[in-house]
Amino acid sequence: MVRTQPQIHVSATATCGRGVRPICLMSRNSQPAWAAIVLAVVCFGVTTWVMAEEHAVPIPHGTVELVSEQESVQPGHAILLGLHFRLENGWHIYWINPGDSGEPPRLDWHLPAGLRAGAIDWPAPRRVPVPPLVNYGYEGEVLLPVSIGHTSGLAAGGEAVLAADMKAIVCREVCVPAKAYLSLSLAVRATPPRESAKTVAMFNTARKALPKPAPANWKPSARDLGDSFELRANVGHSVSGTWFAPLEPLQIENAAPQKTVSAVAGVRLILKKDDQLLKPISRLRGVLVLPQGAYLIDAQVAPSPAKKPWSGATK
Repeated sequence: MVRTQPQIHVSATATCGRGVRPICLMSRNSQPAWAAIVLAVVCFGVTTWVMAEEHAVPIPHGTVELVSEQESVQPGHAILLGLHFRLENGWHIYWINPGDSGEPPRLDWHLPAGLRAGAIDWPAPRRVPVPPLVNYGYEGEVLLPVSIGHTSGLAAGGEAVLAADMKAIVCREVCVPAKAYLSLSLAVRATPPRESAKTVAMFNTARKALPKPAPANWKPSARDLGDSFELRANVGHSVSGTWFAPLEPLQIENAAPQKTVSAVAGVRLILKKDDQLLKPISRLRGVLVLPQGAYLIDAQVAPSPAKKPWSGATK
């Protein structure tokens, strides 16, 4: 399949060729120079800067806020924070692998000396079709948890001000960049903290949405079939309605149907390779979404069988 070069229209919201396509980062077939110009001029040229403390901040087509699972901080114990989005109907943000276009939310932390933020814990994504593309992301309401550790340097009796610059892309048929400065103040106390009544339900919901490690007895594996991968997981029974979201971009064709092959012992998926995947890969990592939940998969890829040389007689 030949992919045409997208046309770029620089504006606060933008569309491209090949149907509607977000341009707020280097797209699959855009030139690096253009991507840099678009990223610098468009994506973060039209932004909303709002100073917030324990309140939702308006962003295009939604709100975002920094929230804590607990009411205070105990020195020496981690703090669980969350980036909480509420989006208008039909609008979405992106997973760590955005799919065919887009960019995940990013945080630049400003923390008291000695504190360190972990990586975002990503809930299982949804497939978000934007024909002819498919992206991975979140619609409606989502909380992205982040753990803050190394709090032993905090002194009881004071306050910890936790802040971050947030950048995100909010999309529907078009994409709008969003920026916000988020800040949260928590009292530092020597006693164990109580859960926040305001946020306990949203953190419990987020935990349930996080992919679980696949059980060892599933023995996930993958095989290179030439133009596709076969992904297997021995879940112990036949499963339908399952799909796979790769952690790494440009491995599978995101918009291609994922064929389920009948298997009594579990899951067999045929995943079409991305046409830009030019070298063999050793592992297929990502999230396997089943009707009963989502699971982290790390499957070693067996190489495709070597073709036997033709042994016919010659004259």
